[in-house]
Amino acid sequence: MLRAAGCLALLAVCGWFASAEEVQDDTRAEQKEALAAFNPLVGGWRGTGQPRRGSAKGAWRETAEWVWDFEDDGIALRYDVEDGKLFVSGRLTYDPETEHYTLTALIPGDMERSYTGAVEDEKLVLVSEADDSGEVHRLTVTHLNEKRMLVLHEKRSENQQTFFRVAEVGYTREGTRLASSDNSGPECIVTGGAGTMTVTYKGKTYYVCCSGCRQAFEADPEGIIAEAAERREKERQEAEANR
Repeated sequence: MLRAAGCLALLAVCGWFASAEEVQDDTRAEQKEALAAFNPLVGGWRGTGQPRRGSAKGAWRETAEWVWDFEDDGIALRYDVEDGKLFVSGRLTYDPETEHYTLTALIPGDMERSYTGAVEDEKLVLVSEADDSGEVHRLTVTHLNEKRMLVLHEKRSENQQTFFRVAEVGYTREGTRLASSDNSGPECIVTGGAGTMTVTYKGKTYYVCCSGCRQAFEADPEGIIAEAAERREKERQEAEANR
């Protein structure tokens, strides 16, 4: 009886671990699907920041790169900035339960700021909680077209309703090819975006859209290839259903 009870307990534990792994896999799949909406941002950008629109006073130049980040604690898009006055880096994540995006940002002075929000009118709008000085910050990311992107920084007092412009960074696409979800060119094996660089496995060449996807592929090529096959089959079925 004791041996039977022990076996049942072991089976229950194994079942719990299997269930937990399935939930984690489902969560990562939902995160990846939601973040894939921002595939057009992946790659390098040249930016000009302007406190006042159309004025060179106080303006600066910076460069930025959006890269996929496949960490164990979840899937994200990383936003790295060089020579920026307002941002150093950021990590954009998605919570399937709340259906909200969160950007955990590192700002000059080694300070962190967390923004949360959603897509509104095809723009990613993220708002922070009030900081120690009583200021609320808002970040609006607008992808205009394959060559242009805007990142608007605003803030207000926690007692006010209206946000005021801090600065806007207008970005122009660098030499990297746009990572989009159309089928006009090579497709990233990891995310379905446009492939910009190649990787090889068992003598076959595949495309990825950024260094983060390259690392993810190299860590688990068999799993990535299987996921891509499932994604293409799903897209094929959806296309047939819409005919």
